[in-house]
Amino acid sequence: MEFLVDGVQRKIEITALVIAGWTGRDKAAVEHHIAELAAIGVKRPRVVPCFYRVGANLLTTNGEVEVVGEDSSGEVEFVLVAAPDSLCVGVGSDHTNRKVEAYGVTVSKQMCPKPIGRELWSFDEVEGHWDRLVLRSHVTRNGIRRLYQEGTVNAMLAPHELLARFAGSPGVLARRDRRRRAIRDRVARPGEESKPQT
Repeated sequence: MEFLVDGVQRKIEITALVIAGWTGRDKAAVEHHIAELAAIGVKRPRVVPCFYRVGANLLTTNGEVEVVGEDSSGEVEFVLVAAPDSLCVGVGSDHTNRKVEAYGVTVSKQMCPKPIGRELWSFDEVEGHWDRLVLRSHVTRNGIRRLYQEGTVNAMLAPHELLARFAGSPGVLARRDRRRRAIRDRVARPGEESKPQT
């Protein structure tokens, strides 16, 4: 995929895509959200955070995506992209089919494209002020653009903690090449070849 990394055009091959769920720092707020979703039929996760491996082909920088039906919606998220020589951060959407989510979260995540912005920044450049970064998304309905989501990234686990938890999560696939490992916060990273962990 073609990206602008710190303003420089760069091609990064994305071969694996992992969505991190239930990534809140506030455990009580995460539990409250789990209970809300359980009330509408969404199965409780076994562990939090949890990681959903989905097809890397779902990641797109297109300005528009096509979905089936009217039951999907997006969520603005920070995105981590592992280039061969650095960790980059950008913004994307964990677009998910909400109706399907009630009977299968993994299936619902696989049903929709995952839009990501073309512009990325070196994580080293933003790490010092990470907790002050703001994620914001808008929705346009009937020609009217309005704020849909807004919040600072400090509501979610920090990238290094997410990466460490992903590496140590039960049932996670081990990677052969240590330089290239994927995770998207809901988190995208390239070049992963894997086998079951023993």
